[in-house]
Amino acid sequence: MKDVQRTRDRRGIHIDQVGVSDLRYPITVLDRANKAQHTVGTFALSVDLPHHFKGTHMSRFVEVLNEHHGEITLRTVPAILTKLKTRLEAERAHIEVSFPYFVTKNAPVSGAKSMLDLKCMFAAEANGKTQDFLLKVEVPVTSLCPCSRDISDYGAHNQRGFITFSVRTRRNRAGEWQFVWIEELLEIAERSASAPIYALLKRSDERFVTMLAYDNPVFVEDMVRNAGALLKKDKRIASFEVRAVNQESIHNHSAFAIVRSAR
Repeated sequence: MKDVQRTRDRRGIHIDQVGVSDLRYPITVLDRANKAQHTVGTFALSVDLPHHFKGTHMSRFVEVLNEHHGEITLRTVPAILTKLKTRLEAERAHIEVSFPYFVTKNAPVSGAKSMLDLKCMFAAEANGKTQDFLLKVEVPVTSLCPCSRDISDYGAHNQRGFITFSVRTRRNRAGEWQFVWIEELLEIAERSASAPIYALLKRSDERFVTMLAYDNPVFVEDMVRNAGALLKKDKRIASFEVRAVNQESIHNHSAFAIVRSAR
């Protein structure tokens, strides 16, 4: 059959990215406690397209994904990128996959177990002989306003916030990306905020978490600085961005702050 996608295009316009998006697929990611976790990823897969080709072969993106049986980890992403470049005759290939990741948490007093879901994303690109990998994790936290606590006769306003990490790691001597667990970023976020978030709390737990937040007031600026200071100490991390957002409880707006390291 005629390969229409490979017919010549005469407009002379190189396309930077072309591919498929909103592709849901069952995947396996690495889990610190259980070794592996099965979840569902939403993919965007793309390559560049030389100016002389009319189109790319969209079915081949799904074929390459099928060949890797849904495992999306640091072990498989480089091979997937290489395969995309080869199968689609491209110079650059890009993968972006977002997925929910679940962590089992024990309530601080009762020990009641519950599952906390985190929004996570991997983004990777192969450009020539170089590859780039980014891990993004959004963690819900509690923050309590230091100003509100200091000026009030009793109580203080607090809110749910989100700390989002975008992290690039260094390569080891073998040229492989060093690994950072999603759970490690969760722990950094919770240490940087006023108190952790739980899916299930009993009354004794609520009392504990409320007082913990009161004893650890932080502005949104404090949260990004706290997290940034911890990330800077980690020799595995080459660069990072920390973004904190507070969904204000007494204002009709949100507050945010961002800290970026130098790449």
